[in-house]
Amino acid sequence: MEHETLNWLNLADKFASDGDPKGMRACARELWNIDEESMDGAAVMAEAALYTGDHEEAHALLDEILRKKPQHLRGRLVAAGLAAVEFRLDEEIPELNKLVNELERKLWALTPDEPYYKIVIYLLQKARAWLADAYYLAAEPDKAAALMLAHSKNGASDEEKASSYSKFLFMRNYRELGALEGKELAEKYGPMLNVTPYLHDNAQKLPGKKLRIGYLSPDFRQHAVANFVAPLLKNFDGSRFSVYAYSTGQRDEVTKRLMASPVTWRDLRGRSPRTAARLIAEDQIDILVDLSGHSNNNCLPIMALRPAPVQVAGIGYMNTTGLSTIDYFLSDEVCLPAGEQAAQGFTEKILRLPHSHLCYVPGAVREIPPAGTEAPCLKNGFVTFGSFNNLAKVTDETLLLWRGILDQVHSSKLVLKGKICSIDSGRAILRDRLKRLSFDLARVEMRPYSPDYMEQYRDIDIALDTMPYNGGLTTCEALFMGVPVVSIRGRRHGSRFGASILVNAGVKELVVENDINYVRRAVQLGNSPELIGAYHSGLRANLLKSPLMDVKNYMRELESGYCAIWQNFCTI
Repeated sequence: MEHETLNWLNLADKFASDGDPKGMRACARELWNIDEESMDGAAVMAEAALYTGDHEEAHALLDEILRKKPQHLRGRLVAAGLAAVEFRLDEEIPELNKLVNELERKLWALTPDEPYYKIVIYLLQKARAWLADAYYLAAEPDKAAALMLAHSKNGASDEEKASSYSKFLFMRNYRELGALEGKELAEKYGPMLNVTPYLHDNAQKLPGKKLRIGYLSPDFRQHAVANFVAPLLKNFDGSRFSVYAYSTGQRDEVTKRLMASPVTWRDLRGRSPRTAARLIAEDQIDILVDLSGHSNNNCLPIMALRPAPVQVAGIGYMNTTGLSTIDYFLSDEVCLPAGEQAAQGFTEKILRLPHSHLCYVPGAVREIPPAGTEAPCLKNGFVTFGSFNNLAKVTDETLLLWRGILDQVHSSKLVLKGKICSIDSGRAILRDRLKRLSFDLARVEMRPYSPDYMEQYRDIDIALDTMPYNGGLTTCEALFMGVPVVSIRGRRHGSRFGASILVNAGVKELVVENDINYVRRAVQLGNSPELIGAYHSGLRANLLKSPLMDVKNYMRELESGYCAIWQNFCTI
């Protein structure tokens, strides 16, 4: 490949990484002038069209590229990208797998100083990232995690390596993970950022001062986390605390409602982590609370710079961050009881609340429909189990438990609702998986994601929680719609989240300790239509009076916790 061609390809890849499709198109025209028959210019132009949403142009270019050069690597990558945006998982996944394997072989044959090395790295990283997203949508997060781990090893910068590794940590939570193993994996994240944190040597250690609390999140918007942040922004004790909200994410109608809270609002969108940290430090925040953990578009690169002297993580992520600059992790007595070994899986100290570590406030994100007062089984004559959780949380082991429940509850059915059920290829993947596990497909209904999903809880008698990664908001919403949820209390924080919600909702009898009792409890309930009816008619009223929704007590406990950790800081 000619030197000039390589230079334009490398420049096109840089423009792609910078999100500049116009720059890519300029490079494509230069590549066309050098050698139109190589199809490199056409492939770069097709890639730019993909990023700008010009799918018709991309298809037209790809038809020519793959007709003339069927094995053109970039052309095949863009074709897989088109399959991704058109949700053709059955085409996208096999093609990306082939590309990843081919590009890995090419990479092994090259040295970093060879001219083609950077181009192969770029194509390989794109293919891995897209394949990881495809596997996640296809409910195979273990494969997605492996790809992101590999991706993190070849990142072009510290930021890219850390970002990929963070996504690996997030995906790894979907499958069984020992507490200590999880801690060891998370501890590798911080050094990848390669930053020097603020020291706060001059912080005023005044135990009785009015504390400045900062909440940092990309999710002050239509997002699961928004259902739990309203108390933090609206119901604090203004005589003892000043509250600041630092938003790094998109704005929508939910954002506007939250911005009406009596807090100081800072929009950090588009700011670099270093600039964002400086702005937070200038506000002289005493305790900064991260609500994102290793979730998508997270704020951990800001937290790594320690813009506040005391830092806390919680609510939006259910495992340790691994960052030495985060001092505390917010939890409760159900998830992490005092003295239990599960807390050893955290690099942070545990800020343990007596009741729930979160407070569910429905209506913060969307209008909540009335609860169905009559259990569906009373009119249907059969019991309907359901899960509206992300199907990535559903392991084969969980599916086998669900099959066992269906086998023991006569004529019962199972409703699975989620994004994978919204696309033809996704439903085909799920059907094949259920067939492999000997499900009677006539008893399983796949429902696509829809905005009216809350109303559809009126079709469900009993909800089944996932494990080892429990439902959070999904469980709260099911309960609020009058649907009992059966959950296992697992061995780590993320697998006890459901148990915490149920205990604090006042239905601890729905929490079990192992697989056998999970099936037994669901079957017992499934064979008791009158008990199901009692839950459906009374759950919402009970929930409204429970610790899970007791805003005043929750904030009292949380603010007592803040005072305690500030006192600790002052005595050091």
